[in-house]
Amino acid sequence: MGSLLHWAIVFLVVALVAAALGFGGLAGTAMSGAQLLFWVAIVLFVVSVVAGLIRRA
Repeated sequence: MGSLLHWAIVFLVVALVAAALGFGGLAGTAMSGAQLLFWVAIVLFVVSVVAGLIRRA
């Protein structure tokens, strides 16, 4: 899951650089990719926590 967060940060940096240089379309696409990867990482984290709690019980 750390890899997903790494790629989300990479996409975020690409979006910020593209926005600073005036590439709005690329910035929006990169930001959407960063958001998607972030939320997938959060969902996988929650699923793994719940599975860990169920396994302990």
